[in-house]
Amino acid sequence: MPKGRGLAIAAAAALLVGASGCELKDDGDNLVAGKQNFVAKCGSCHILKRAGTTGVSGPNLDEAFQRARADGFGQSTFEGIVYGQILHPNSYSQIDPNTGKPTAKMPGKLFTGEDAQDVAAYVASAVSKPGEDKGQLGAAGVKRSNEVAKAEGGKLAIPADPGGGLAYQFGSAEAPAGALEIDSENKSSVDHNIALEGSGVNEEGEVVKNGGVSKVSADVKAGEYTFFCSVPGHREGGMEGKLTVK
Repeated sequence: MPKGRGLAIAAAAALLVGASGCELKDDGDNLVAGKQNFVAKCGSCHILKRAGTTGVSGPNLDEAFQRARADGFGQSTFEGIVYGQILHPNSYSQIDPNTGKPTAKMPGKLFTGEDAQDVAAYVASAVSKPGEDKGQLGAAGVKRSNEVAKAEGGKLAIPADPGGGLAYQFGSAEAPAGALEIDSENKSSVDHNIALEGSGVNEEGEVVKNGGVSKVSADVKAGEYTFFCSVPGHREGGMEGKLTVK
């Protein structure tokens, strides 16, 4: 077994051992709201496949709970663990399953009350499960677009995912050679920016959130470039795309 995988399982096992008396009853938690909130404030740090999140600065939740689900632990137990992590993150070990090193510190009480219960309920329902969410629940979460953004009048708009996921609303872009300004609006509360590199260009826009617009400008020649978010961990989590200049 790879070292990182073993550490992830060990961490999950330790949480499960300490979770006795921490089970929550299913009383109609709003899973859609829980998923939306998870994406908005947790997905930039954690991988959770069914939510479409790809963060790498925190533990991979699917890996951390995989063995426990296979061993038959119930959803209410998972919910209790996640709820406890949300309210008291420093009470739990957080180890990167790939490196074996401590991960970035998780802020305390990102959610409280019903919001915390909704997030815990959604994560418990989705973590380490194959397949995809369906219906209204499937409509929520990070959506990675295959659409191509096209420059007009020397400007190119590549907005960040409004839900806070590590994604732009366009997976690729096209522009003619010449002076180009790229604008990236970020409606979410998660820090993002736009940066551009390739063919001698290396530009980085301001980090923004809550409706701010990150901008870069460059004279581009025919060829291929990469646009990406330079916030630590975001590009590694998949927040990048290809710009083709013709």
